[in-house]
Amino acid sequence: MYAVIRRVLGAAATVLLTSLLCFVLLRAIPGDPARVILGPLAPPDAVDSLRQSMGLDKPLLERFVLYLHDFFTGDWGYSYTSGLPVRTLLSERVMPTVELGLTAFVFAFGGALILALISTYRRRRAVDRGAMAWSFVGTGAPPFWTSLIALIIFWQALHLFPGPEGRLGPGSEPPPSITGLYSVDSLLTLRFSTFADACWHLILPAAVLAFPASAALFRLLRSSLLGVRDDPFLTVVRGKGISPWSAFRKHALPNAFLPTLTASGLILGELLVGSVLVESIFSWPGIGQLIVQSIQGQDFAVVQAFIQLGAVGYVVINACVDILYRLVDPRVRLKSKVLA
Repeated sequence: MYAVIRRVLGAAATVLLTSLLCFVLLRAIPGDPARVILGPLAPPDAVDSLRQSMGLDKPLLERFVLYLHDFFTGDWGYSYTSGLPVRTLLSERVMPTVELGLTAFVFAFGGALILALISTYRRRRAVDRGAMAWSFVGTGAPPFWTSLIALIIFWQALHLFPGPEGRLGPGSEPPPSITGLYSVDSLLTLRFSTFADACWHLILPAAVLAFPASAALFRLLRSSLLGVRDDPFLTVVRGKGISPWSAFRKHALPNAFLPTLTASGLILGELLVGSVLVESIFSWPGIGQLIVQSIQGQDFAVVQAFIQLGAVGYVVINACVDILYRLVDPRVRLKSKVLA
């Protein structure tokens, strides 16, 4: 019970400190949102009146407390630039980002798992060296550079994938909205041509977004597999007549998978909230593209709500991973009972 209370308090403190830091940093950006809305030729009286109506004349701490109260009661404010409720803007953009992030996570996890198994089983051979070189490039290459290189190679040179057109081609109509995921909705409504077009536009940005995440997962999983590769229990398993590959895949992998489980939760959260550059380059109509436009227009309400949701999302994902970790590894449950 004490461990649960401690984790809840730690999660609340993380959300609070993240919110405060981002709130202060956003307000420290040069410029006046009221002046941006009214334009440079607006009279000072009109600007001052708008600042008062927006609450920009109040002390910073008071504005922060009011913001937290409004956010957790469902009032996320209005966009300075469009005049629409922030919840409406984010709800319209969240599903494209979820579709891109989940697809990228599947690519990242699947690619890392396959490469780690082959690389560790064929250690110090050509495939292992090639996979390690690939992981070094993946962890060091910035997303905007990878996006541009992918477009140059696979769009302009090879014509394998479409360019920055968004979620569908110019001649395609979106499927009826059921889940908000074009690839899923088109299948549910039996629109297979739309499904093919949606997948065709999804593969390249998802692969680019998954590249650094897959490289990081690969290195972590490979290190864990090497740690259990020569353990005595594998020798016993092989002594029972099981082939080395089956013993490695069925017995070494589950034991090496636990550290990767925690990292997978963090990477999933990063893919969902960290696709700003990839979405902007590929013209993907998700939250990332909206945030870039909001930062350029000093639309603090939208940016702050996004950061707040990201912080809450990270805390929720970490909590789910922690629960899953306890279900998978009985040693953690036993340790918790002893400490209790």
